[in-house]
Amino acid sequence: MAITLADILDERQIALQLKSRRQAKALREIIGLFGKTESIIEPADFLAQVLVRERGNSTLAENSVAFPHARTELVDQITLAVGRSRAGIPWNDRGERARLIFVVAVPQRLLNDYLVLVGKLARITQNEQQRQALLAAPTSAEFIEILCSAASF
Repeated sequence: MAITLADILDERQIALQLKSRRQAKALREIIGLFGKTESIIEPADFLAQVLVRERGNSTLAENSVAFPHARTELVDQITLAVGRSRAGIPWNDRGERARLIFVVAVPQRLLNDYLVLVGKLARITQNEQQRQALLAAPTSAEFIEILCSAASF
């Protein structure tokens, strides 16, 4: 059965006001959210995996949206944490900034589900109206509502 955003979104794993201003620290802050739900066995090891992957190939997409991720044995199911930065966080060597950061932990065996999930998130965030709504959402609950509503179309 295909995974849906509603299945993996949790208000405790969304930070709408990231404090960090650097990529590594922002990733640490977002990945720290997984600890609230204990969805990752070793968050520090997962952070290391994500940083290695990010150094090798930036996950910054269009419109200041990044999709850092790692395929890992540290999770049993796909899990997602989100960070938002109004000012944006410098994300690559060109100084381009990420404002919406979707961190995905993926079990090795669920590659297809991961590709579907990231494709869905990319389509949602490419839409200017939906992206602006996500950037303006005042609460984690409303952020989730916007994502789930957009995903149903």
